[in-house]
Amino acid sequence: MKKFQVKVDARNRVCLTKISKNLPSSFSVYEKNGKIILEPLVEIPADEAWLFKPENKKILDEVKKGLSQEGIISRSSFKKYLKD
Repeated sequence: MKKFQVKVDARNRVCLTKISKNLPSSFSVYEKNGKIILEPLVEIPADEAWLFKPENKKILDEVKKGLSQEGIISRSSFKKYLKD
């Protein structure tokens, strides 16, 4: 684990780009033993949140299985859709 020194600017902000360029956009922040802890949060759109509820575990497992499978791409002629 690398340690970095950061400073608070005039508006009480801290720049975290020294730590990583690929930080999430949201964090859970709390204080523990005099330290400020930032835990990354994953944002899920409200209309997709149902999938991650415990009662929908079977559906989520099926989605994960489907995403892990290789897809078959079938390219065929569109000639039948052309008008003479």
